[in-house]
Amino acid sequence: MTDPIRLAARTLGEAGPRVVFVHGLFGQGKNWTTIARKLAEDGHRVTLLDLPNHGHSPWTDRVDYGDMAEFVAAEIGLLGNPVTLVGHSMGGKVAMLLALRRPELLRGLVVVDIAPTDYPEKGGRTEDPDEEASPFAAFIEAMQSIDLDALGTREEADQRLRDAVPSTMVRSFLLQSLVRDGIGAGGGWKWRLNLETLARDLGELRRFPAPPPGASYDGPVLWIAGANSTYVLDEDRPRMDALFPATRLVRVKNAGHWVHSEQPEVFLEAVRRFLRQVEQ
Repeated sequence: MTDPIRLAARTLGEAGPRVVFVHGLFGQGKNWTTIARKLAEDGHRVTLLDLPNHGHSPWTDRVDYGDMAEFVAAEIGLLGNPVTLVGHSMGGKVAMLLALRRPELLRGLVVVDIAPTDYPEKGGRTEDPDEEASPFAAFIEAMQSIDLDALGTREEADQRLRDAVPSTMVRSFLLQSLVRDGIGAGGGWKWRLNLETLARDLGELRRFPAPPPGASYDGPVLWIAGANSTYVLDEDRPRMDALFPATRLVRVKNAGHWVHSEQPEVFLEAVRRFLRQVEQ
């Protein structure tokens, strides 16, 4: 395992049951801020974590689900009470692995548009010719192709990403990790993403590591999927039920992989209902 590190974390709310959010590939904790604020207003303490190689957290020499699960478990352990853990995409795999390894740290689990399975590095998961091919390698290549020394404005970066990232929403999401390197307009630019290591280990991120022999997480699980997404298919259900037997699946209409961004109110209501269930 990579040497232990502390993850960047931000907590909203002063008291109440704890909820912890972990983001997906190319994300950061602040992606969840709007939802976290509303949950804090409901009376929760909500912690937003930056996973390694993302946001304000340290970079590591490899990208590994086991490492990430241990880093998140260490942060949860410091909070002093079991939490409801919410993870999207890559963060959902981290959350599932943590639940299987350290179930005592959780009171509930929310997995967002990901399954405990391996995903193809190229191509899609169905026979549908219109299914979007896996885009992440292209995203990394597009971000790496931007000459940061010559970059003037964020708008220029947005323009240069358009061919590889046609979605305005996804470009905006990626560009949250492009920041000024230093103070003032003359400080230049940098990515808060370890693009080189993420590109090298992208194959590892496609996998779901083997859980401990015989492991299952018997606590309550809310599985939220975008109805327009192919990240969660009917064929994924048996494996999910074997590892997480108390799973309830909710498919959100008019949403793809970024469910919480595409249908935030529906997503928030589903999480609120789940929290009321697990916090009784």
